[in-house]
Amino acid sequence: MARQLVVYGFDRINPEQDLKLVIIEAADRILPALPERLSEAAEKQLRKIGVDEYTGRRVTRVIAEGVQTHDGQFFHASHRVWAAGIRAPAFLHELGGLETNQLNQLVVRPTLQTTRDENIFAIGDCAACPQPGKDRPVPPTAQAAHQQAALLVKAIAHRMQGKKLSGFIYHDRGSLISLAHYTTIGSLMGNLTGDVMIEGWFARLTYRLLYRLHQRALHGTLPMLLLMASDFLQHRAHPRMKLH
Repeated sequence: MARQLVVYGFDRINPEQDLKLVIIEAADRILPALPERLSEAAEKQLRKIGVDEYTGRRVTRVIAEGVQTHDGQFFHASHRVWAAGIRAPAFLHELGGLETNQLNQLVVRPTLQTTRDENIFAIGDCAACPQPGKDRPVPPTAQAAHQQAALLVKAIAHRMQGKKLSGFIYHDRGSLISLAHYTTIGSLMGNLTGDVMIEGWFARLTYRLLYRLHQRALHGTLPMLLLMASDFLQHRAHPRMKLH
């Protein structure tokens, strides 16, 4: 975008000197919840477009001039974007005496029932569901919530019929990371293919296809097709950058 500004007469802007993007991550790598090779691919692409990364740095102070990390290093910045990850709403903490964790998530059993009241179920970002054989709960992702919702439909019916409830088993279908128009990276997991790394145009096509399938699930086929047509026309009619 900075290079396009020069075309419009803002020739005093030097993209390499006047603009700098910096990522500060408290974990030892970016995208810590995803497989390590996805993090490495994302880091490689970010370095390619000139983004600096500082991992293992925890931000302890934010002021108008920039941010400071726990090791005393100060990063001057005129604009700051804070991404704090997943945390459930504060009102869930000890809601009605239900057990919660440090993220305000309701602690549930493998059956998705809360630990202190078997008549209350919780799924998605607001639930901390254990994974058999792992020390971390089910990740708070859309595909996990989708799988939990499918089980919950059956669980409520079985609960009303007095039948035994099944435990939730999370199946990781893979993840896709879109880095704007630069590239898309991800991994697809299946029973036949195993873990397959994808990148570039094929990953971007897969990402867009999954996005349209999500729209169809929410709105139906016809509204999804209308949204596709609308996006197609707007992409060609609207400018990529506004100067006002």
